[in-house]
Amino acid sequence: MPTCLHKFSQDDVFYNRIKTHPQYEFYVYDSVVYFNNRSLQSGSFTPSVPNVSPGFVNLYELNIDRLTGDTGLIYPMITKGGGVEVLKRGPGGTITTSDYFTQFAAGAKITGSYPLTASITREYFAASAARKHVDALKNTFNYYVPLSKHYQFSSSMGEKSSQALNLISIPSIFYGSSIKKGSVDLRFYVTGTMVGQLRDINRNGDLIQVAPYGSTNSGSVAGVALYNEGFVCLTGAWAINDRQLKYTGGTSVDQAKWLYFGVGANDGVTGSSGETASTQTRASASFYMAFSGTHYVPNVTMFAHAPRGYLNHSNNPTFIDQESSASFANPMTGTYQYIERDMVIRNTVSASFSEPTASFKKITYISKVAIYDEYKNIIGIATVATPVKKTEQRDLTFKLKLDI
Repeated sequence: MPTCLHKFSQDDVFYNRIKTHPQYEFYVYDSVVYFNNRSLQSGSFTPSVPNVSPGFVNLYELNIDRLTGDTGLIYPMITKGGGVEVLKRGPGGTITTSDYFTQFAAGAKITGSYPLTASITREYFAASAARKHVDALKNTFNYYVPLSKHYQFSSSMGEKSSQALNLISIPSIFYGSSIKKGSVDLRFYVTGTMVGQLRDINRNGDLIQVAPYGSTNSGSVAGVALYNEGFVCLTGAWAINDRQLKYTGGTSVDQAKWLYFGVGANDGVTGSSGETASTQTRASASFYMAFSGTHYVPNVTMFAHAPRGYLNHSNNPTFIDQESSASFANPMTGTYQYIERDMVIRNTVSASFSEPTASFKKITYISKVAIYDEYKNIIGIATVATPVKKTEQRDLTFKLKLDI
């Protein structure tokens, strides 16, 4: 229990929100997604320290370098009660209502699995193919029409319900509240040479081909970005390179098009192991996507004051001059008395000369500031890099900042 508590006033605590724009990069090559240039790092128990495949993130970073047999896995659990609360069980999906009532008795433990993971996903829809995920976005596309006519779900520029279309999904764990306008950058490489680049240079969602300069259809709109929902929709069907490659995962070949951008990004198209350049392997192509997210970070700023004339006593044993107080250490006791003798406080004031002792002043050094809740439970400790000297004449204020 602290010996001295000071209560924050209404002018000492401030609640703010910081707006940040972290940048994210994805690179897709031969059906493997790489995130922010992170390489695969093997651990003591798992081939991947984060316990996820390349290109994925581990939500909350649980089960880092853990295996079932060696270290045990962290998992969520609930107890079956009167409600119908269930857990998503990971790869197996969610427990059905029927299973909930037939497989688990009252009081039974229902478990899920960690880690929860996420990465970008590509979906390619051939002309006239079924596309329930695209149809579900019809109202969303039309919502953005005031920004650009290219968002129109049905128009003379194309019918998104039936035309060939390439949809890239970005989980919100990456972009936060929305993708920052003007930050989307898509690059298409063939044998290491960039054959096309798209940017939303107008900040209105239009993905315009900006490179190589003077290339075919340079300046044309090849798709749109849904900033708030985390989708990139590509409809550019023109050839941006003459080389014929197996972009669809089968035996057929085609020229590089924006419809094939990101092929292999968790879309079910497997790698090209065993193929060579002579077989026109898709591994000759690679893809780069970058964008900035929008994240809001709540934070609390607190001002802890050490007023003049306060906080100049310490319970630290070094505060007492042990040598001078040795003869006073034991209290005076008797039949009718118990007297504790005064201790001598150490004088830490330095003198201008080596021999004389400077005048005594009570001095403490503040090294930590503890924060307590209304029930006197400690909830946080702020430690200063170097203890701060506190004299009786000094007013000090410590600024504490906590990002939530």
